Amino acid sequence: MTSSDFTGTDMTARFRALHVPGEPLLMPNPWDEGSAKALATLGFAALATTSSGFAATAGLVDGAVGAVDTLEHAAAVAVCVDIPVNADLEDGWGDDPAEVATTVAEAVEAGLAGCSIEDYSAGADPEIHDIGLAADRIAAAADAALEGRGLVLTARAENFIRGNPDLGDTIERLQAYQEAGAEVLYAPGLVELADIRSVVSSVDRPVNVLIMPGMAPIEELAEAGVARISVGGTFSAVAFGALARAARELKDHGTYGFFELAREGRELTTKAFRLH
Repeated sequence: MTSSDFTGTDMTARFRALHVPGEPLLMPNPWDEGSAKALATLGFAALATTSSGFAATAGLVDGAVGAVDTLEHAAAVAVCVDIPVNADLEDGWGDDPAEVATTVAEAVEAGLAGCSIEDYSAGADPEIHDIGLAADRIAAAADAALEGRGLVLTARAENFIRGNPDLGDTIERLQAYQEAGAEVLYAPGLVELADIRSVVSSVDRPVNVLIMPGMAPIEELAEAGVARISVGGTFSAVAFGALARAARELKDHGTYGFFELAREGRELTTKAFRLH
């Protein structure tokens, strides 16, 4: 499915239609408007912001950027491309369900086509929320996601990426979030194909996976029924890796082999960027 299959300007409906189990949407994560325009130019059908990638643009670690700046950033990314944008809204910046609902309502107002909410709080006392509270938070977020033009709500179970690889609890949480109204389910950190198959077969909503080292290729993820694949902060880290290699070559060897990579970048930005 491509953007030409759609008419009108309803990015939410357009985004929702891209979630097809077995035909996964490849949804990379830009970290600023320039990288968003570049990825859109390369032909991706939808994008998602990345909390870690955006924090890195300010020299901060993941979780160090607040709600206001994050929502402003997500809105800026959404208006600079003509494809749907999903916002990484971390834990919704509030333990209370009403606070999470307010965050999602602001994302709707900002024109986002989708957003994700985690069940992990990275505050002064980091913790994975009790499943009951976590489901209540998703229920409040789901209600807010139906207001106005609406958006596609993704619920994230953070166990595997937070050092608690409990597949049974992860599935139980995703099932609870499904019942609470989430449209897409996501357990970042899953690597084993058998675990991914178990998650997909245990829920009735599209499942997103995060690419990880050692993960099966996209073809096998598709066969497992995955509906969406994202990269998180990986592309941002790749950009910093390219910067480090070029800088070390210049500093340590006095050579300029990085110009070939620079040429590729300039060719892309020439296509992606405009005067206004």
